[in-house]
Amino acid sequence: MKSSQVTIKDIARELGISPSTVSRALKDHPDISPETKKVVTELAEKLNYQPNSIALSLRHSKSNTIGVIIPQVVHWFFSTVISGIEDIAYGAGYSVIVSQSNESYDKEVMDTKALFNNRVDGILISMSRETTRYDHFESLHSRGIPMVFFDRVCDAINTSKVIVDDHGAAYDATKHLIDQKFDRIAHLAGATNLAIGEQRLEGYKAALKESGLPFREEYVVYENLADKVEPAKKLTLKLLELNEPPNAVFASNDISAIGAMQAAKQKGFTIPEDFGVVGFSNWGFTELTEPTLSTIDQRGFEMGQEAARLLIKEIEASEDEIIEPITKTLETELIIRRSSRRR
Repeated sequence: MKSSQVTIKDIARELGISPSTVSRALKDHPDISPETKKVVTELAEKLNYQPNSIALSLRHSKSNTIGVIIPQVVHWFFSTVISGIEDIAYGAGYSVIVSQSNESYDKEVMDTKALFNNRVDGILISMSRETTRYDHFESLHSRGIPMVFFDRVCDAINTSKVIVDDHGAAYDATKHLIDQKFDRIAHLAGATNLAIGEQRLEGYKAALKESGLPFREEYVVYENLADKVEPAKKLTLKLLELNEPPNAVFASNDISAIGAMQAAKQKGFTIPEDFGVVGFSNWGFTELTEPTLSTIDQRGFEMGQEAARLLIKEIEASEDEIIEPITKTLETELIIRRSSRRR
């Protein structure tokens, strides 16, 4: 191992302890035992560990600016998250720079570099659908740039995160349809590489299992629906051509739910008497559809507030203060409207 490559994480890995313990030991923190300080110091000397002066200088040269990377600005949920971020950031004296990846991994990498070059004090991130490699995030993290992920998070990096209970939300949506006497429920699952998609799928399965209904693979659509009505409509029409078609849909987003509603109407079904639909996110238009759309409220504004609070706390931590990463899970709310309410 070259000396220029040695980090606190390397020392922690060698000793089987946490990076925060190594950091405290090197700073002679009173909470760390003399024995631990001794082994940490000896290994640091052996490996010729040197603090990252570039990261430290960047950390202490504040710009009072926070960077935000989101998949799409036009997405109702992410626009409410931005409002929550700005509510906290501006109140604390920070400006906000917003970049959108447009669901592109390459654009996300470019946005990350641009925000770093603009000397932001920290970055809030919700990943694109295409992101399966995390080198660009690792690079920021290794430089000591505070980061907090929200909604679409990266579990490969040890940072604070703000999420909703996607499993519980999907369970609630599916169980509601079952309670309304829908017994053949399809799921428009969307992208498969995001943790939120996996959690929603598992919540859907859990509700079926608890109610004694079979999980049918042919009822689950895993394609990237890209938040557009037409793909979801076409895929739902295919589902309705099955020998035993579904009589309800739980969609991973509200746009896809609208597509499902349009497909059901095209087939001559009455909603919700013949076909039930529940979406996800509680976009502003869901109260204006005919019939009005049942959906899951993700509490985007609150998510933005919590993410900004966590990031600013880390930015403003003193040099000898260790901020342990946490995961904040927000509760969702099932909004029941006409598209699913039979009874």
